[in-house]
Amino acid sequence: MTKKGNILVVDDEPVERQTLSDILRLEGYHVTAVATGEAAVDYVRLNSVDLMLLDLRMPGMSGLDVIKVVSQSAPDVEIILLTAHGSMDSAIEALRNRIQDYLLKPASPNLILESVARGLLRKAAKIAAKKHEESASNDGNAIVTLGDGSVIDFGRRLVRSGSRTVFLTPAEGRLLKIFSENMGKVFTHRELVLLVQGYSTSQQEAPDILRPLVSRLRLKLARVPSLLRRINSVRGTGYVFEKEKS
Repeated sequence: MTKKGNILVVDDEPVERQTLSDILRLEGYHVTAVATGEAAVDYVRLNSVDLMLLDLRMPGMSGLDVIKVVSQSAPDVEIILLTAHGSMDSAIEALRNRIQDYLLKPASPNLILESVARGLLRKAAKIAAKKHEESASNDGNAIVTLGDGSVIDFGRRLVRSGSRTVFLTPAEGRLLKIFSENMGKVFTHRELVLLVQGYSTSQQEAPDILRPLVSRLRLKLARVPSLLRRINSVRGTGYVFEKEKS
């Protein structure tokens, strides 16, 4: 069964192009391969692409040129740069502008697949974050009323409890909205970093990124005990937003 993920391989070397395509197809990805930057730009303009594996050095249109065009025409496409040791300066330039990941050639199949998986997770997280933002924008009066009468206003990013009003940052508001829409669901630290912050991180790093945010949210919600007690840690995993007790 084909995985959800349309991948474009761009490399002027036939053997490299075929090897990359084979590795990805064996994992179930839908793969298209082209030999030039010009062909890559044309393909992206006419087709849906989730992620591109792009060679940096090619005759004609270089990888950096492709990045500049695709960033304008299809900014949601994740790009992984393929580069040799001698091209590291250019790779670093690309990282500063648009690229979140690169692979040194020749890369092992495991490294390729791990990088692609990270790229697709980043894309999924960005889409999820965008949907949350659009939801808040399109429904500025999105309000949740709790059993004790407290109110969460996601459009204005605030919580009201009696005469008390708690104001939330955008990240705190996203976190609380994700929790409230998924009552009883256990989220890993990594999943929440993806959904709230919009980028992928390792399983080891995710808790250090997420815990300060959860701590700040909990500190603010100390004034709303009925809400605070529903945000619980799941040892060794992450967090769960408990259903409201009747």
